[in-house]
Amino acid sequence: MNVYDWDNTIYRGDSTFGFVRWLYVHRPKTLLSIPRTALFGLLYGIRAVKKLTFKQHLYHMFTFVDDMDQAVEDFTSSHMNHIKGWYREKQRPDDLVISASPEFLIRSFCGKTGIESCMASEVDIHTGKYNGLNCHGSEKVRRFHEACGSAKIEEFYSDSLSDSPLAEISEKAYLVKGDELSLWPKEK
Repeated sequence: MNVYDWDNTIYRGDSTFGFVRWLYVHRPKTLLSIPRTALFGLLYGIRAVKKLTFKQHLYHMFTFVDDMDQAVEDFTSSHMNHIKGWYREKQRPDDLVISASPEFLIRSFCGKTGIESCMASEVDIHTGKYNGLNCHGSEKVRRFHEACGSAKIEEFYSDSLSDSPLAEISEKAYLVKGDELSLWPKEK
């Protein structure tokens, strides 16, 4: 099995922040959330709150969207051109995506891409509240083992060194920068 991060790996850009920007334009009621987002962004910037707290307050904007399921469908359908060509060439039926982005967003993209298996942050689509931890760093490894047991990761791909815990349990790991793939850097 090959395992992939999503944002800036298979998907060109950050799908979550793309979705947030899209909501501001296509569901203008979400603009009401900007003061809250700005306040918690500042608090996160000065390290007064954790990243999870900031993200939950950012996602509070979902409460202003009456048709979130349709919004997700419209956004993901209109952004399929962000899937990188190199991934399409490597794609296999047993691929697994593990992402820190909201699961409802990643699941929609994966379904349209033909990827059957994904894990991501469990975020309530209507309230923006997390159900558990952000799927990031070592949490990705924990969730992988929980779902896949002792399955082997043949190849792992990510744009971020924060995914080193997954790279370490993979037979081969690749760092993705744009459309360029290079071997995962060794620890110094």
